[in-house]
Amino acid sequence: MNREEFDDEYYQQKMMEHRIRMEKRREKRKKEKRLHILLFFLLLLLLFLAFIGVRYALPYVQQQGGISFGKKVSESTIAKNRPVVKLGEGETEEKGDVVEASETPALSEKDEALKTAELQAKQYDYDSAIATLNALNLSSDTEISAKISQYEEEKGKLVPANMDDITHIFFHILIVDPTRALTDTHQGKQFNSVMTTIPEFEEIIKEMYDRGYVMVHMHDLAEMQEQPDGTKKMVKKQIMLPEGKKPFVMSQDDVNYYVYMEGHGFADKMVLDENGKPKNQYTDKDGNVTIGDYDLVPILDKFVEEHPDFAYHGHKAVIAFTGYNGVLGYRTDETFDPNSPALDPKNRANPNIEEDKETVKKITRAMKEDGYEFASHSWGHINFGTRDLASISKDTDRWERNVEPLLPDPCEILLYPFGDDIGDWHPYQKGKEDGKYDLLEAAGFHYFCNVDSAKVWMQYGDDFVRQGRRNLDGYRLYESYSGTADRLSDLIDVKKVFDTRRPTPVTWE
Repeated sequence: MNREEFDDEYYQQKMMEHRIRMEKRREKRKKEKRLHILLFFLLLLLLFLAFIGVRYALPYVQQQGGISFGKKVSESTIAKNRPVVKLGEGETEEKGDVVEASETPALSEKDEALKTAELQAKQYDYDSAIATLNALNLSSDTEISAKISQYEEEKGKLVPANMDDITHIFFHILIVDPTRALTDTHQGKQFNSVMTTIPEFEEIIKEMYDRGYVMVHMHDLAEMQEQPDGTKKMVKKQIMLPEGKKPFVMSQDDVNYYVYMEGHGFADKMVLDENGKPKNQYTDKDGNVTIGDYDLVPILDKFVEEHPDFAYHGHKAVIAFTGYNGVLGYRTDETFDPNSPALDPKNRANPNIEEDKETVKKITRAMKEDGYEFASHSWGHINFGTRDLASISKDTDRWERNVEPLLPDPCEILLYPFGDDIGDWHPYQKGKEDGKYDLLEAAGFHYFCNVDSAKVWMQYGDDFVRQGRRNLDGYRLYESYSGTADRLSDLIDVKKVFDTRRPTPVTWE
């Protein structure tokens, strides 16, 4: 073999070895690539499994006091007695740890219907309970059939209430901190006479529940119905309850959280929690802000949740508003509007008035769904008995312009400020009462309540219902507590109710 033949064979051999090495490297890279892809998908699978594990393990961890994962929830989930940090200027949220609510497994359609029907039955609305179950179209289901039979039997045991013997009690804003509210000043003495403390209110509703009282709406008494001739007439209704149960109406005046009450131991305003339920914001003496049960609405909600049979068909209190300081603690009135010619220079202009109006609308819608109905307490808290027709007309216009648009429905209930009626005990008549009744009837009012110390005062007319209200405030409670008069023993044991933190004697201011 000569040199050239040797070189050529050597070169070919080397090229062959190079191709083999390159082929091996390509095969190795392919294997590495396939391995990387496999590892990538394994990682994705592990992440997915980890997510599922956290999602379903979290409720258990939270129940055991473990660590919470996820976003923060609103401050309204924090218990009112929990330590909080004072808000600094411009801050709006509470500081500190919060716990996200655990998820509840979804109920089946049948279980959900059974749960809903059971609540409706507990609140004496057997027709709705039966309709809820019938809507499932499960007539062959023995459990459903048994429940329907049970509700029909319980409905058959109801008896008609005496629709002329329904008492009506009322409160003002509840006192959270008596040491700040009930001071030795003229204002403090006024608060002492016309306000009720939270412990008093809680004991009152417990006492009345134990005595068989059941809350009803004003619209449960009677309602305007269209007649065959096209006219409308107030028609008395019939409330059906178990033997021994007694219907009553509850109302609360001035749910406005007035400017003059700020810093005196009352709630600041109404808010909605993360579940859309009404709560209160409260600022304590040190400036700490919390969200909780600081007034009638959330306290009553909690009680009804525990005792659903206290609320007939889920109906709760009548909530009454004035307008001159806005509604529910929000300065929504035109006299606070920086862009309105009606702006009162004595008021601090509210630059967020339009946003606050929308907030109030959301809250009143939620309150309606929660079982409340609404009433006018006039725009300016005026005395309808002493004011002339022109001033009542002006006040009613302001109510219709500033307050009624914030409510979910047109308002038909008027709770007279100071309890002062436009007439005496005689039924209202059109063309009488100096034209005041005609004016109010034309404005859409059909339910009218004064204040009366009698246990019951009711009057049904062709286009109205009138009812007397009983004040369960500091003055009336002390009157019974001291033995001066006995006006409350049919409702409560005042010895259990009266808050002894009150300065005494309690005089009418």
